[in-house]
Amino acid sequence: MTAMEMVGLFGLGVGVGALIGCVGIGGVLLVPSMALLFDVPIHVAIAVAMVCYIFSGAVGVTIYTRRGSIVWRDARWIVGGAVPAAFAGAFAVSVTPGVWLEALIAALIVFAGVHAMRRDAARGEKPDPGLAPPFLFLIGAMTGIGSAMTGTGGPLILVPITVALGYPALTAVGLSQAVQVPIAASATVGNIAYGVVDWRATAILSVALIGGTALGARAAHAVPTATLRRLLSWVLVLVGLSMVIRLGYGHLAAP
Repeated sequence: MTAMEMVGLFGLGVGVGALIGCVGIGGVLLVPSMALLFDVPIHVAIAVAMVCYIFSGAVGVTIYTRRGSIVWRDARWIVGGAVPAAFAGAFAVSVTPGVWLEALIAALIVFAGVHAMRRDAARGEKPDPGLAPPFLFLIGAMTGIGSAMTGTGGPLILVPITVALGYPALTAVGLSQAVQVPIAASATVGNIAYGVVDWRATAILSVALIGGTALGARAAHAVPTATLRRLLSWVLVLVGLSMVIRLGYGHLAAP
C-alpha cells in the first residue's frame, strides 16, 4: 500500500466514522469502498471493518452514554441476541457471497427511510416503545448475523428496524452504538478463525474511525431532533438505493 493510498484510506475512515457517530449509518460504505478504491479482497475488507468497529463503537458508546441517549434495558436484550449470531455470521461470510442478504438489507433500508420521512414524528415516536425481551433478542440476532456477513457493524440493520418500530432517531442511533462493539468483537473472533485480517489497514482505519465517530456523535447531540430525523431518513434512502444500484451493476457486469 502506497503513502497516497494510506492517506486516502485514512480520509475514508474519518468520513465513515462521522456518519456512524452522527446517524448510525456509514459502515455500509466502508467495505465496498475498500474493495473498489483500494483493491482489498471483499472477505478481507469485511474482516478489517469488523475489527475497526470495536474501537469506533467504544467511542460512540461512551459519548452517547454520557448524553443519556442509550436505553440500556433494551440494549442488553439486543446484545444478547446479537453476539452469538455475529459469530455464526462470521463463519457464514467465509463460505457465502451474501448478495441476497445485501439485497434484502437494501430494501429494508429504503423502506425504513421512506417510512421515517412520511411518519409524523410527534405521533409515531416513543422514548420507550415497550418491546418484549424475546422480540428484542430476535432483533439482535437478525442484526448480528446480517452485520457480520456484510461488514456493517450493526447500525445499518438496527437503526432502520428501531426507527420503524417507533424509537426516536437519537435513541435508535444510541442503541446501534451499544450493539456495535459486541457484534464487532464476536465477528472478529470468527474472522480470525475463518478468514484473514490486514492489520496495517486495520490500524489506519481504526484511528480514523475513532476521530470521525467522536466528531459525528458530538454533532448528533448539537442538531435539533427534527433535523436529525430528516438527515437520517435521507441517509437511509440514499444508502439503500446505492446498494441496489451496486448490486444491479454487479449482476449486469457478471459474465
